[in-house]
Amino acid sequence: MLFTLASVFFGGTFVAAKAGLEFFPPLLFVALRFDIAAVVLLAYVAVTTPRDELRPQSVHDIVGILATGVFVIGLSNAFLFVGQQYVSSGVGSIIFSLNPILTPVFAMVVLADERLSSRGAVGMLIGLVGVALVVNVDPSNLLGGAAVWKGVVFLGAVTGTLGTVVIRWAETSISSTVRTAWALPVSAVLTHGFSVASGESLSMVTWTPSAIVALGYVGIFAGAVAYIAYFGLLDEVGPIHGNLVFYAVPIVATLGGSVLLGESISASTITGFATIFVGFAVLASDSIVEEVEALYDVVLSSLRSTN
Repeated sequence: MLFTLASVFFGGTFVAAKAGLEFFPPLLFVALRFDIAAVVLLAYVAVTTPRDELRPQSVHDIVGILATGVFVIGLSNAFLFVGQQYVSSGVGSIIFSLNPILTPVFAMVVLADERLSSRGAVGMLIGLVGVALVVNVDPSNLLGGAAVWKGVVFLGAVTGTLGTVVIRWAETSISSTVRTAWALPVSAVLTHGFSVASGESLSMVTWTPSAIVALGYVGIFAGAVAYIAYFGLLDEVGPIHGNLVFYAVPIVATLGGSVLLGESISASTITGFATIFVGFAVLASDSIVEEVEALYDVVLSSLRSTN
């Protein structure tokens, strides 16, 4: 459920961002997104969480909050939205989909208990091929032209990946939701600072119904709700498997672009969907077998009890 929610709402970010950048300067767009997400999430935890569970209890909690606010949310989105002005959504999607490939690299350095098996590596590579098919990437287009801005988007993937690994290393005692609620104001202050330093201002915003819808989506659904799901997922399965959401994101972005923006879906896109599914199946084969065996035991036990 967490994987699905994070994939769907993060996937919609590419569609909403593409629409919103027509009305907002990029860094201010990101900052306003975090303002909204912070208000929503802080209100949510204030109502649903006991007071003694709201305060950070240790240095590890502070490290986890800063890693979330500065790297995973703040810098990652700032780089993405700035680069997305000059890079197509397809190329941007596949660059960000390098996240699952980058995660094991950082994990090997930072984490002692996070290692990717040979089967997992094969599954990830198959999934990456599927992502490339979904976004119909032209290698010459990926490597040529606007190289600086593609590098900016790549920095977003790198900072986001590094942050998720540091969060796992910190082993915070507070819940992922509370950690994210503390982190979002950090992200907002950081990106507002970048926005002011770059000369952006509210006078540059064109307020239209489409602009408000785009901002509302990235702030509430792709912001507060998606982050609750995403960081909850990271806590449950770790960064290597949790960051696989970025393989599913291009699927959602492609379907959303087709439905909302009239973009066509090619045969290679359908092939890519199937390829990503194969990659997931290979990567999660051990878990799938365990779940099937557990289900079989439950059914068998139930039948015996009935008899």
